[in-house]
Amino acid sequence: MKIAVYGQYYKDNTDDIIEKLLRVFDSYNPEIVFESNFYNVLNEKGLLDKPFSVFTGHEELDEGYSMFISIGGDGTMLRAATLVRNKNIPIIGINAGRLGFLATIQEENIETLLPLIFENNYKISPRTLLTIDYEGKDPEMHDLDYALNEVTVSRKDTTSMITIETRLNGEYLNSYWADGLIISTPTGSTGYSLSCGGPVLMPDVNSLVITPIAPHNLNARPLVIPDDTEIELRVSSREEQHLISLDSRIVSVAVETVLRIKKGGFKINLVEFPQEKFLVTLRKKLLWGEDKRN
Repeated sequence: MKIAVYGQYYKDNTDDIIEKLLRVFDSYNPEIVFESNFYNVLNEKGLLDKPFSVFTGHEELDEGYSMFISIGGDGTMLRAATLVRNKNIPIIGINAGRLGFLATIQEENIETLLPLIFENNYKISPRTLLTIDYEGKDPEMHDLDYALNEVTVSRKDTTSMITIETRLNGEYLNSYWADGLIISTPTGSTGYSLSCGGPVLMPDVNSLVITPIAPHNLNARPLVIPDDTEIELRVSSREEQHLISLDSRIVSVAVETVLRIKKGGFKINLVEFPQEKFLVTLRKKLLWGEDKRN
């Protein structure tokens, strides 16, 4: 088995995570390839007991990899998705961050859950992506024009609201007077959209969520739509530009630009273990069931 390892260094607990990870690897002896920047950091900290192979980017990953391990928080998982892209390599998230809806393996469970990948005792959870297109699109975005969590339009260089004219499959829906608008996948429904009042979607539903950010028209509520809907947005503002973010990647776009958002042509495969299914994660992270009456 060939496994890619990528991560961010968190000084509080990364040392222990790497120690446990290597202990599992020593028991099963897979071929391990570290992302080069992460490898250099771990080497500097003296956390690796021997040399390992490295990769530097998406181009060096291929279908010969059985797994891709991401060490960090959910933000690290989103960056991991930009490395894997359409290679269909399953991604496992080890949580070294805070909340961790995507990075579901906690440090204390590494030596219990990680061996399950060598025993084929896991499930693949395919996750929908969003892609965006518009005239004058930044060439640097062409290879990374997709989002696992959400595509967001928001104001720039102003405290004034923006107006987001929204059409679904060419039909006018609404003009949102707000700080911005979130188009979320089921995966992203537990992120930014949730904090703005959006619903939680199960990962396998074929839906998207449109969630306004601080809308001035108070009757503008989050809307769940089929995921095969093509969404068209046009932003008006007192400023000449507004922002678009695809997960954590942000670009500026001229106002009145027509943005076309739709479901991506491939999916990201996340690994789900029997002990860490989505409903279990939901109860843990949102503290559902903590009411004494339960």
